[in-house]
Amino acid sequence: FLYFPETHGISFRIQISVKDLLDKDIVLKLLFHLPVSYPSTPPDISVNSDQLTRAQCMDVKEKLLEQAKKHLSEPMVHDLILWVQQHLKGVIKQSATVCNEKTTLSKGTEDDIWMLLLHLDHMRAKAKYVKTVEKWASNLRLTGRLMFVGKIILILLQGDRSSIKEYLILQKTSKVDVDSSGKKCKEKMMRVLCETEVQSQHKRFQTFEVKEYSTPEELQKEFETAGLTTLFSEFVPPLLK
Repeated sequence: FLYFPETHGISFRIQISVKDLLDKDIVLKLLFHLPVSYPSTPPDISVNSDQLTRAQCMDVKEKLLEQAKKHLSEPMVHDLILWVQQHLKGVIKQSATVCNEKTTLSKGTEDDIWMLLLHLDHMRAKAKYVKTVEKWASNLRLTGRLMFVGKIILILLQGDRSSIKEYLILQKTSKVDVDSSGKKCKEKMMRVLCETEVQSQHKRFQTFEVKEYSTPEELQKEFETAGLTTLFSEFVPPLLK
């Protein structure tokens, strides 16, 4: 039980054991932070479990927050704990089917799906370079976008973490472009903007596509549609300046 001064409200941890679909025990660690304005404001909740994937923990948290909104202005922690004990199976089952539908990769679970955002400075031999990137993405079963807007070139990839690592090695060590004298050269001006695990709110790209956008706003829409608004706002605006 953790106690914080009145300005911050109260935080406490609760550990409960719930049966899953196969009647195995799943230990859930729930951290509730009750703000000073509780119960007219819902608590902050974080969910952890060694037996669930991060995506499943996020799903449980989202469902608990939905429930919390239904109980506003009445003490609700006890009800939320009862709710998760009764409904955990359903949440896990739902999250597993979503994961199976979206994951076209045969190996690995949702845990292993990573995302990579790269910035390239230029492509002199554009057609050849684009073909190479498409070939690598296809061979490594990566999905995503190669995006051009103005002078900005971005590559966004999703797939197995091992395939993402392999892609980075290819990108750094292969002769993908030509230098100013037309000689084949390696990519020296590439920056990894972000490498992170795919979260449940991110949509999975089903294919790898090359796209040109006429305005930064169009590019932003592409990110927003994919549930990647934060990724866009964190990394892309500095490049547009």
